[in-house]
Amino acid sequence: MPEGDCTKHRPPPRMEAPDPVTEAEVEALVRGICFKTGPPRTTGVELEWLVHEPGLAHVPVPAARLEAAYAALRALPLHASLTVEPGGQLELSSLPAASLTECVSAMRADLGLVRDALRSHRLTLSGIGADPWRPPSRILREPRYDALESSLDRGGPAGRRMMCSTASVQICLDAGYEEPGPLGYARRWRLAHLLGPVLVAAFANSPLQDGRATGWRSTRQAVWAGIEPGRSGAPPLDGEPREAWTRHALDAPVMCVKGAPGDGPWRVPEGLTFRAWTRSGLPRPPTRDDVDYHLTTLFPPVRPRGHLELRMVDAQPGDDGWVVPLAVTSALFDDPGAAETAYRAVKPLAERDGPPGSPAAPHSPLWLDAARHGLADAELREAAAVCFAAAADALPRMGADASTRDAVATYADRYVARGRCPADDLLDGLGDAHRHHDASGKDARR
Repeated sequence: MPEGDCTKHRPPPRMEAPDPVTEAEVEALVRGICFKTGPPRTTGVELEWLVHEPGLAHVPVPAARLEAAYAALRALPLHASLTVEPGGQLELSSLPAASLTECVSAMRADLGLVRDALRSHRLTLSGIGADPWRPPSRILREPRYDALESSLDRGGPAGRRMMCSTASVQICLDAGYEEPGPLGYARRWRLAHLLGPVLVAAFANSPLQDGRATGWRSTRQAVWAGIEPGRSGAPPLDGEPREAWTRHALDAPVMCVKGAPGDGPWRVPEGLTFRAWTRSGLPRPPTRDDVDYHLTTLFPPVRPRGHLELRMVDAQPGDDGWVVPLAVTSALFDDPGAAETAYRAVKPLAERDGPPGSPAAPHSPLWLDAARHGLADAELREAAAVCFAAAADALPRMGADASTRDAVATYADRYVARGRCPADDLLDGLGDAHRHHDASGKDARR
């Protein structure tokens, strides 16, 4: 620095506050990013797992032990990103893969490394949609999770269960072409919502809570249905997808207003939609960062994030149980023939959700029936049989390996053809003393 330059004596420049966004700017922003269209080429998966000691799934793991194990996992050379959910659930999120086979291969390799590392800490992974034994207990203490908990608590206990006690297989697919047709984004958006209850029913794997049957094959899905529709619900399907999602996002409740570091807890407003926030500018004007964050606090069963994120499948049993919902769903979306067959099979199910204006997924009658009954529901079973057959036909055309094709065929024979789901296996192993009986006195498994 030249002698006599007085800039070194000046105070550091003041950081300018981000520019506020207007309602019109937010609408344009959301509309522009929710569906990134083009040829469907990539596949991804996000796997959530419960973590516990082998043979001691009912015993909570101290937070310090989990943190030590997760520190070791973060040092592993993984392809997937590794994150921890508020209750200590572990999540692996794959990179977008050029094919189903590439996605499965990369995730299998990462899971092998993770399991080996956890074994050295005397811990293991469990694929189940909702913790069947342990009460919800949050181990992450961060402002955003404090705010989320405060916000969700206003609606009852379901929010804490969702945060701390649930796990899923989330399937990520490209939005599709701009143009109409079986691979167009509008058709794929509608297919995701019509196929959703079939996936809920076929892969239901969470019938227990606090050691007792709940009366639901997918208690995890029942938990989501217990969260307010503004946060967990889907937008109406009778409109143009971009417009419908944009309207839904702006009219959804603001979970929190972030504060600067050191400012204390984030504000948790009640009854404030993002649209109303842009109009009032209170408690402070929203910014682009607030828009981005707000979109991450919406948890519908299908979330448009440029791509489509299907969030309705329970975590699956076994080391490779997750492969089946990933393979079936990918085939039904990315193979044109399978997509058309699946759409025809599930389209009649929409009649069970009532006329426009009826509750949307996951609060609608069809989605609740899927969560409660699984494939014991005759119509869902019939649709699942058609969809699994279409997926099995499509997988060879997609280059799926023999192990993936065999896994789908085995699952179809074991569960779909018999009107069963993994939850039924768990219920079969439950003693009479722990069975749930509904108000009519009937065994909830029937």
